Amino acid sequence: MFKSVLIVDDEKDIVDLVAYNLAKEGFRALKAYDGEQALELARTGKPHLILLDLMLPGIQGLEVCKILRSKPETTSVPIIMLTAKGDEVDKILGLEIGADDYVTKPFSIKELMARIRALLRRLEPARKKAEVFEYRGLRIDFESHEVAVDGKSVNLSPTEFRLLKFLSQNPGRVYSREHLLDHVWGDEAFVEPRTVDVHIRRLRAQIEKNPEKPRYISTVRGAGYKFAERD
Repeated sequence: MFKSVLIVDDEKDIVDLVAYNLAKEGFRALKAYDGEQALELARTGKPHLILLDLMLPGIQGLEVCKILRSKPETTSVPIIMLTAKGDEVDKILGLEIGADDYVTKPFSIKELMARIRALLRRLEPARKKAEVFEYRGLRIDFESHEVAVDGKSVNLSPTEFRLLKFLSQNPGRVYSREHLLDHVWGDEAFVEPRTVDVHIRRLRAQIEKNPEKPRYISTVRGAGYKFAERD
């Protein structure tokens, strides 16, 4: 079965170029040229990944990303943002809202295809028995990707889930930003170390009662992050 990628951009030439290269790689391309179309196709087309431009007519890309992350049917779909060169604030905001990666325009089509393949590959289910992690009210089902805190379901992006999974499976061990990039994002990651801080901050906002005094993921000043050791 072909995996599908939803391309959201108001520039038809970019959409057609990406769609052409996706077809060459064996993907099925869905096309949307504004925010409203994007939300409708994300719901009906059930894409495996969304490539989302931030500058869109109608509903802006950041708002589209926020809505997608708030809907149960699209909360776990990976999102790669397209941002204009130098728009650092938009990149950080996009990651805060729940995007998994970003590509700066003008971009290399080869790099974009590599990022799409790498992100989808990291999401392939592991062939092992279902495993559930429980600690101080936090419950993680590694097979279904369901997370709950004190019985309340939490919607995490794919990257947030991978980050939480890795840290929870290695409690008490401190990992630097660079190590987390290697273990969570993989060898083909193109993101910068500070991106880790954004995802940690968003993850804490989702699972911690008080992000300023975290009970699960703590910061080790000058070293990195660690998950609390089991009692």
